[in-house]
Amino acid sequence: MFAEILATGDEIRSGTLVDTNSAYISQKLEEAGIEVLRHQCVGDEMTILTNTLRDIGSRADIAVVTGGLGPTTDDITAEAAAETAGVKLELNESALEDIKAIFKKAGWEMSSSNRKQAMFPVGASILKNFSGTAPGFSMKIGKCRFYFVPGVPFEMKIMLEDYVLPDIVKLQDNKQIITVKTISTFGLGESTVGEKTAAVTDKFNVKLGLRATFPEVQVKLYAQGSNGNEVASVLSEASAWIKEQLGEYVFSMDGLSMEKVIGDILLSRNATLALAESCTGGMISDLITNVPGSSEYFLFSGVTYSNNAKMNVLGVRQETLEKFGAVSEETVREMAEGARRISGADYALATSGIAGPDGGTDEKPVGTVCIGLATPVKTITKRRKTANRQLGSSQETRMRIKRWFAMMSLEILRRELTQQLPESFY
Repeated sequence: MFAEILATGDEIRSGTLVDTNSAYISQKLEEAGIEVLRHQCVGDEMTILTNTLRDIGSRADIAVVTGGLGPTTDDITAEAAAETAGVKLELNESALEDIKAIFKKAGWEMSSSNRKQAMFPVGASILKNFSGTAPGFSMKIGKCRFYFVPGVPFEMKIMLEDYVLPDIVKLQDNKQIITVKTISTFGLGESTVGEKTAAVTDKFNVKLGLRATFPEVQVKLYAQGSNGNEVASVLSEASAWIKEQLGEYVFSMDGLSMEKVIGDILLSRNATLALAESCTGGMISDLITNVPGSSEYFLFSGVTYSNNAKMNVLGVRQETLEKFGAVSEETVREMAEGARRISGADYALATSGIAGPDGGTDEKPVGTVCIGLATPVKTITKRRKTANRQLGSSQETRMRIKRWFAMMSLEILRRELTQQLPESFY
């Protein structure tokens, strides 16, 4: 079965709003074994919208359409769907009562324009929205089953999980079992990962997909068949083979984030962590605390951006800064040891680097980072450099460099925790 995704709205079309919905929907459909052939975006113009719906209906099996279900005059998705299908709009009393109930619960007065949100094409199936005032609906147009959902990401995600994906599973051959395995890696480029894993499709009855979400690369394996045990066995063998090819660069066999992997290790050992960040500006702390339950192992974070903060908060010596500079292995050693000392944590990670676009030298070019890791028995320091390639604006490049700094720091911590940190690391 093949799917297409359509985002509607002048704000999306013009770039005023970024369309994150289509990427999310595409990922979920792929995980359900549905191949997505196209993403499209159109504005709030009736002729263009109806022509686009008609084209999709002539070639796709499934389509998910976001946006245009609100109460204003430019919300025309339901009207366009009705016109394309050659049916009229009708008031759905049940949907209207649901909308009224939402307003009543919130203590708001319902506007007469919200009545429009209960108008649907004749024959459509209503998808209830318990998080907002815009119900969705599904219907056939041409050969395609369309699912129309709100453009508000939170509402869209709930409706996708509650209605769309379960319905799509029913539309598929019930005898087909589709399973997806995600393997997370860091330290190799997408092309290298692709070269090392390409043979998996010939060796095993699986489909290979790569997803680069800088700075990590995810390997996705898709297996399907009529026997659940056989599908699981093939996927297990293929995953093990991928692990052999990528080795130490794999940090999760279950698609987990780096910060989640590290958190799980710290929890399992009843160990704690502190951070002293300079160039990463709190980015590592943000990642760590995005994991639920991180308060069990995360004790302290200090964004010691200035030299005075490094000295006054962490106890870095002035002579160290004067002799070696802020971006040096000597400085991050003292930063990490200071963070561990004042927090009482088992492990302390420190960063200092040059994210650019200015500040680089021949000796320490933009993209240079020094990382310190203080452990219960030793302190490790590493100096690493990422490619300083201009990728978009200077601000975008700076953010990518900072993300790489953060990920590399966490990778050094992970490798030390799992005893995979040789002296020649990278």
